[in-house]
Amino acid sequence: MAIMLRAASAAIFLLLSLVAGAAQSSKPSASSEGFHSRARLVSGGRQGAQWLAGIEITLDQGFKTYWRNPGDSGLPPRFDWSGSENVAGVEVRWPAPSRHEDAAGVAYVYGKKVVLPLLVTAKEANRPVKLVLSAEYGVCKDICIPAHADLSLDLAGEDADRSAIEGALAKVPVAQSLGAQADLSVLSVAALSRDKPALSVTVRAPAGTKPALFAEGPENWYLSTSLPDDANRFTVTIEEKPKDASGPVALRLTLAAGGKAVETQVSLDANGQPR
Repeated sequence: MAIMLRAASAAIFLLLSLVAGAAQSSKPSASSEGFHSRARLVSGGRQGAQWLAGIEITLDQGFKTYWRNPGDSGLPPRFDWSGSENVAGVEVRWPAPSRHEDAAGVAYVYGKKVVLPLLVTAKEANRPVKLVLSAEYGVCKDICIPAHADLSLDLAGEDADRSAIEGALAKVPVAQSLGAQADLSVLSVAALSRDKPALSVTVRAPAGTKPALFAEGPENWYLSTSLPDDANRFTVTIEEKPKDASGPVALRLTLAAGGKAVETQVSLDANGQPR
C-alpha cells in the first residue's frame, strides 16, 4: 500500500512539476516566488577550501515543505545543479525536521522558514564559482502542490547570510555511535515480535524535552515510527521491503530533541532484524 501511494504521489507530483516549471521564467535569479513560498540561494563566504552557501525556503503561514525523507506522504525536494559553472560538487546538509501527523499519515516537514546548508567544492579554486539550481519542492497545507524555482548565485567573498547558514548547520544531526553516553543518544535497538518486522529503539533525551525519531532505510524500504512511550522507547516498523532484500542493511536513525539532533547508523539483516 505504501509503495502504491508513493508511486501515485510521484506521478502526480511529476506532472504538476512540469506544469509549474513551464510557467517559470527561463532566466534564473538569486530568488524566486513559488506557490505560497519563496526560495533563494544565499552565500556564506569561504569555509576552508569550500564555499558555504544555502537554499532558503520561506513558507506562508500554515504551509510546510518536506525533509529528504517525506514520511508517509509527499515527496522530498529535488535539486539539479548541472547548470553550475566551475562546480565539482554540492553537498546538501539537512537540519532535523519536525513530525507532522494528519489524515494522510505522518510526514517529516519544515515549516515557516528553512535553510538547507550547502558545501560547494570548486573544480578550480582560482576561478569564479557560479551556482545554478533547478529546484522542485512540495508546498503543503490541506493538499500538496509542487513549487519550482530556477536560481543562480555567483559565489564571491560576500558572507551576508553566514549567520543564518551557521544557525542551520547547528541543527544538522551529528554522527554518533549506538549507546553513546550523551544527553541525547540512541541507547539500544532490539527486535520485537510482531506481524511485521519491528524494532524497539530506546533513547535518552534531556529532561523536559520531547524526542522525535526518524528512521530511514535503503531505497524501497518503507518504515514507520511511533511516538515515544514514557520510557523514551520508540517502535520502528518495517512496513514494506523488497522481496529479494539481502543483508547487511543500513538503518539510519535521526533523533531530535531540545533543538539538537544526532544520527546513528544501525546494521540490520535481510529480514530487518538488528545484527
